[in-house]
Amino acid sequence: MTLIPKITTYHFVPDKYGPELLLDIGRIETLKNYVLDNTLHQLSFYEIIFITAGTGTFVLDENKISINPRTIIFTSPGQLRRWEIKTQVKGYALFFSIDFLHLFFSDELFLYRLQYFHQYSHPAGMQIGKTSFGKCLELLHDIEREVEQIQNDSNHLIRAILYQLLIILNRYYAGEYNIQRDTYVHPDFYRFRSLLEQKYLENQTVEAYTKMLNVSPGFFNKICRQFSGLSAQQMIHQKLISEIKKQLYQNKTAKEICYEFGFSDPSNFNRFFKKHTNTTPRQYRKRNIK
Repeated sequence: MTLIPKITTYHFVPDKYGPELLLDIGRIETLKNYVLDNTLHQLSFYEIIFITAGTGTFVLDENKISINPRTIIFTSPGQLRRWEIKTQVKGYALFFSIDFLHLFFSDELFLYRLQYFHQYSHPAGMQIGKTSFGKCLELLHDIEREVEQIQNDSNHLIRAILYQLLIILNRYYAGEYNIQRDTYVHPDFYRFRSLLEQKYLENQTVEAYTKMLNVSPGFFNKICRQFSGLSAQQMIHQKLISEIKKQLYQNKTAKEICYEFGFSDPSNFNRFFKKHTNTTPRQYRKRNIK
């Protein structure tokens, strides 16, 4: 019998500082029951982690990110996470709800324009130079000071600082992995990324998304390859595999997951999973869940 671990989900506390503030910042070394807990957990909000000291590994959806000074890690809602710490880790954890920015911007696709969130083909972490990291820390200190002395107009000032930080990080990330750095490429690509996060269970074909976006399959694949390096179908399949792996960590059978994801029968589900992972769902669960 395999013991399936319970996955803790952390939710945002909007009234922590009295007035609703959908953002928070904390020192990693003071958040031991949350940040440095080595059990499997997930968040219902966005987080950016800034490491100033310490070593170890951060596991995000089974991808391992090395922890070292000046490491920055980006996590999106729903991703499975676990800390594996070797030496004491210090730094900052910046959390925010998607609504914190939506209340400020008319652009609901803004977070999908940032290369490091909802990423399919590049790592969710990076290590940057001392000067660049110092610039990020200055902005974090500004946010920290404002949160500590919250005022009626603090949310406006904090959004402005966060916006600057997110854009700077997008430039660093694009430079690190040699990808498109502009936050404005083709809007249909960002709409697809947003739709895929919301509708992957009921829509798993290229045709379904071309109809929703009202574009041709050829154009659709062109913008996907241009801005992600993957075809539209590859992006859909990567999203499905990522979500299936999360379900395998839950106390669900492969048969239950199969029908939840719309496969006609377990054998088709097993073939699909093995094609994209070189292992069966059963083998994956046995290997990854201790």
